[in-house]
Amino acid sequence: MELFLQLGYGMKEHSRILFEQWGGGTAILSPRDQDEAAIIRCSEELRSSGGNVLIDPQLFDLGSDYTRLVQQRYWPSGRPENMLTSRESTRHLLTELLSLNNSAGTSEYILPGLYCSRVDDSWSAQHDSLVSEAADVMRDKAKLATVCLSAETVRDETQIDDVLSLVRHWPVEGIYLIAEHPHGDYLVDDPAWLANVLLLVSSLKIEGRKVVVGYSNHQMLCAAAANADAIASGTFLNVRSFPRGKFRLCESTISRRKTWYYCPQAMSEYQVPFLDMAYRAGALGLLTPDASLESPYANLLFSGAEPSTTSYTEKDSYRHYLHCLHEQASMARKETFKATLEFQFECLVRARQQVESLKAYGVFGQNRDFRDIVDVNESSLGSLGSNMGFVLERTW
Repeated sequence: MELFLQLGYGMKEHSRILFEQWGGGTAILSPRDQDEAAIIRCSEELRSSGGNVLIDPQLFDLGSDYTRLVQQRYWPSGRPENMLTSRESTRHLLTELLSLNNSAGTSEYILPGLYCSRVDDSWSAQHDSLVSEAADVMRDKAKLATVCLSAETVRDETQIDDVLSLVRHWPVEGIYLIAEHPHGDYLVDDPAWLANVLLLVSSLKIEGRKVVVGYSNHQMLCAAAANADAIASGTFLNVRSFPRGKFRLCESTISRRKTWYYCPQAMSEYQVPFLDMAYRAGALGLLTPDASLESPYANLLFSGAEPSTTSYTEKDSYRHYLHCLHEQASMARKETFKATLEFQFECLVRARQQVESLKAYGVFGQNRDFRDIVDVNESSLGSLGSNMGFVLERTW
């Protein structure tokens, strides 16, 4: 399974450096954060670093008032209720998107997709129209249709079946799946939600579609067991989970950002002062990333000095997280479904043990601690094995 970079504000330089280290990669650009000229410049730089580029149209909210986004040439004009209701407006949208993609040199098209609060006739008809028109307008490269689902929709098995019935007939090569997290949580503690995400991914893969799970974090490494092609993640939390509100203007809020360290074997993140507790107890080695991950970005934390006295920065934190996630994703899929599932369970057992060991030394991950999430992932993976394992083993 691959890791795609889900670009948000200020991610271009991170992406360029990581692509050079990885020998390539794929970035999903954000029109919310860049105008057309900046998108094209960013694409040129990333492709010169060996990467591929996609553009997420981010047409989730027809009522969006986010200035840079609604000023994109492809954005539908007029009153929101009149958008995408005619073939003419749909064709204009897709033609402008085609032009932007070609100028940016993208490797595939991501088709626009509306946020789905419920799978109803209106949402279905709009997407049928979009993908049908795209089959005529965008003929030169593969197309990924966006399926952006509310947390309530994801949790409803009947609606998941409705999505599958609809998507089954779309003339596209793949799906760009965005699943809203319940309650805006970073790590999801609802096993039914996660089980349905894995069910949807695995069902799409069995039908021969490429599946990219957008706006993800390390909890979605389990998507490898559903045979996902890629998960996409980024630096800030608003590209590691899907926050619908980020596509609306709102009053600025001042937040004090803190620097985190991702411990891949614990699947947890820790603020640097908590690493000091491990250092003082002589247990800092428990947090050292596995050598197989070859992450150079956190070396300062383990150089012999108390971690909080080092020059470890937010920049290092982001690059360390994304590099480790890239390596973990590349190892997550094995030769068979059974072997992949067993590997996932082994990683979760290790994460549970590691988190408990660290707590004994006063090292806590607070709201980014994976201990309770281990149970969620184990439950969801067990459900995937029971419901889809027989077919996945034979179609792997």
